[in-house]
Amino acid sequence: MGKPTGFIDFKRQSRPERDPAERTKDWESYMLPYEEKELKQQGARCMDCGIPTCHTGTMLNGMTSGCPVHHLIPEWNDLVYQGQWKEALKREHRMNNFPEFTGLACPAPCEGACVLGINEPPVAIRSIELEIVERGFKEGWVKASIPETRTTKKVAVIGSGPAGLACAAQLNKAGHHVKVFEKSDRVGGLLTYGIPEMKLPYSVVERRVNLLKEEGISFVTNTEVGKDFSVSALQTEFDAVVLCGGATKHRDLEVEGRELKGIHYAMDFLHANTKSLLDSNFENNDYISAKDKDVIVIGGGDTGTDCLATSVRHDCKSLTQFDIYEKKGDVREDDNPWPQWPVIHRVEYGHKEAAAVLGEDPRAYAVMTTKFVGDDNGHVKEVHTISVETTIDENGEKVRKEIPGSEKVWPAQLVLLAIGFSGPKQELIKELSLETDERSNVKAEYGKYETNVKGVFAAGDMRRGQSLIVWAINEGREAARECDRYLMGDTRLP
Repeated sequence: MGKPTGFIDFKRQSRPERDPAERTKDWESYMLPYEEKELKQQGARCMDCGIPTCHTGTMLNGMTSGCPVHHLIPEWNDLVYQGQWKEALKREHRMNNFPEFTGLACPAPCEGACVLGINEPPVAIRSIELEIVERGFKEGWVKASIPETRTTKKVAVIGSGPAGLACAAQLNKAGHHVKVFEKSDRVGGLLTYGIPEMKLPYSVVERRVNLLKEEGISFVTNTEVGKDFSVSALQTEFDAVVLCGGATKHRDLEVEGRELKGIHYAMDFLHANTKSLLDSNFENNDYISAKDKDVIVIGGGDTGTDCLATSVRHDCKSLTQFDIYEKKGDVREDDNPWPQWPVIHRVEYGHKEAAAVLGEDPRAYAVMTTKFVGDDNGHVKEVHTISVETTIDENGEKVRKEIPGSEKVWPAQLVLLAIGFSGPKQELIKELSLETDERSNVKAEYGKYETNVKGVFAAGDMRRGQSLIVWAINEGREAARECDRYLMGDTRLP
């Protein structure tokens, strides 16, 4: 612990951001780098706790507490304070293959479990994490690590999102021949097409993927296993298979008027936007535009926030985000103690941008959609809502109570459904004769990852359901370990 009084001497400072109104005029990253002096001060705030909880990676009250990849956070925080950047990078990569991904797009459950966060703003862990790896790339310290020896084993990894990439990276380190199948035209899965460019630039994903290719991993894009590449060929060609596809089956909103044109799943909106941007800088017009439209985003999570930021950049006419829950307070409630994830009011990048451009925070709280109304051409023109009160009954189930007289009509020519996913698509699962759990996810024990079919493993959202990037990386790494054990009888992978 380089500075015992660091948490007293220095206040928390998150990574600087560009002006919210100015940054909506482009698709560049909305964040700015720290000054080195400031970053060292942020590292000095870490108390090197005797029993740190920032790296625990467990579930408390249904929410993630601490880092699921068990990052060596106090170690690299202190190394940053000491100016030992290269050593900090080694510590960072020891537990996380892709700290640049989590540094940009993870909600940072590590910070929610930071001991300092009991009565002070927590250490800016995620910002420090990102600065370490970016310094590593800038200095040329992040290089391809090619295995010295190879086994004769071939492994297919299905899906190139964070779980698939982490799994492939670890299996390749073990010396196996790894081929990753991706149904889209670019590698990255959710990282590429599920997160907007200004939040996670594709150049960041591509930079890491190029290193993985240099290390010997093979990628096959535009190929959906079970459709473009047969299951029989999969089982014949490979010694093991790891399923790392996402939970891509959309949750829908079953209300009157759902069939109207202009109502889209949020992920379809985000995917088309990023693909058109990367393919042609929008010149092909092959995307869902929010320009000059009244936009309603239904869903209060991160994906909904990404839709806000994208719609503002399209120059929408108005923008509202429905959250079915009441507005949270600025501090924890008594039933949400540390080190649980703090359920508090947050103002994310998309909210700041919408407020800067359109004049106010776009969120409407405790609102439930009751129906959509269309025009004579079958296109949505209105969203009807009612205010609700959410309570928990004696069985722990959520109960929505509608408030009479709170009905409201909202103009809308574009509606984006950002209410999550209900599980993975079932076609490949059925063709492989895999057992599923009660939520339709592939059934495989956490920590073991092997399905009911010998040699077939499952990890990430396909196994656990919709979750965080950092959980996907954790499961991809661990599934690689168990796959290696299956192939070789033993393993040295962590």
